[in-house]
Amino acid sequence: MGRNRAGTPGPGQYPVRFGTAELLRDLDRANGWQLNVDGIPQSYVDLDRPSHLEFEYVRRIGDVIDCLPGLALDVLHVGGGACTLPRYVAATRPGSRQLVFEADGPLIELVREHLDLRSVPGLRVRESDGREGIASRRGDSADLVVLDAFERAAMPSKLATLESTRDIARVLRSSGTYLVNISDGPGLRFARRVVATVTSVFEHALLLAEPAILRGRRFGNLVLAASAVELPFAEVARRSASAAFPARCLADDELKSLRGKAKPLTDGEPVSAPVPPDDAFGLAGRR
Repeated sequence: MGRNRAGTPGPGQYPVRFGTAELLRDLDRANGWQLNVDGIPQSYVDLDRPSHLEFEYVRRIGDVIDCLPGLALDVLHVGGGACTLPRYVAATRPGSRQLVFEADGPLIELVREHLDLRSVPGLRVRESDGREGIASRRGDSADLVVLDAFERAAMPSKLATLESTRDIARVLRSSGTYLVNISDGPGLRFARRVVATVTSVFEHALLLAEPAILRGRRFGNLVLAASAVELPFAEVARRSASAAFPARCLADDELKSLRGKAKPLTDGEPVSAPVPPDDAFGLAGRR
């Protein structure tokens, strides 16, 4: 794949660490691009309008970010893809400083070369395992940590353990926020354990998901936000309820009920994250 005469990226396929990446042009947007890996949607970016969030679960993450206080943020992203959220933060919160840890080096180079990554102000991207990247950061250095990492269609469960979550809490400032994208199917067994893990570390949490996912009717994405301080539940719930694909916002007793008797994930008890069925991505993507 090369660039056309206008200097824009062209569609095509590339081998990357975790499969085969493909760039697809959005025929409805002049400079909209979808990044797939092994046929699974990973990211969508509009190079002309980085504030546009195509995937519904990414829009929910954006809604939470929009409701956080202040303007410029220090953000750590674990998992990058085409860096949709770093572009969004740079566009909506000028002056933010952001660092992305992405384990797939060839994917980083693809995005740098073809999706104008170098133009994003205040952004650095490093090839690194998420746990190692988090461990390398000093304490009280981030306002926001976003975990949105997948390898071959599943979250690396080692990133969601109690030990990893405690290290994320160490990196966050006292008023910082942790956001994690979880994918799960009927029964929500993995999601419940992630909720149990995160709520064991952070005092406040909320969960966003479409009702059909919460009822176990289909595989999909759930967004979990957590903090040591109160989260803007009412505003996030209002935004989610009025979205094109409305989501429920759970907190307090409702979130405790969903967690049930689920136990936190630990390094000593490896649990594989669920792999989506082949037909799971008609409505939602990844990053």
